[in-house]
Amino acid sequence: MSTPLREEIDQMHAHLCGAMADPNRILMLYALSTAPYNVSELAKELGLSQPTVSRQLKVLREGGLVSSRREGHSVIYQLRDQRVIEALDTLRSVLASTLQQQGELALTAIEDRPAST
Repeated sequence: MSTPLREEIDQMHAHLCGAMADPNRILMLYALSTAPYNVSELAKELGLSQPTVSRQLKVLREGGLVSSRREGHSVIYQLRDQRVIEALDTLRSVLASTLQQQGELALTAIEDRPAST
């Protein structure tokens, strides 16, 4: 494998994959894809505590997935690039297909099982 590709994958893992490694952060990305939020609004929307949302937003911001701007006393967060949601939707589609195939294999195994006497 080429060194530039390996380095690019290392960077992708360090910045993007690490930032999306928590389900709450993924939920935040989906919420921020619909509208900008401050911490209090996002916490209320997702049913999470404000400290949890603040910590998770820091990770997303450091990973380059969200940006922030100050408005008065509030900090407003927004999704930096809509393609993140497209990538997440693709991953969800792959997961759905995989689960469907596994379910079909399980049904086949049950149908092919010899009947008990």
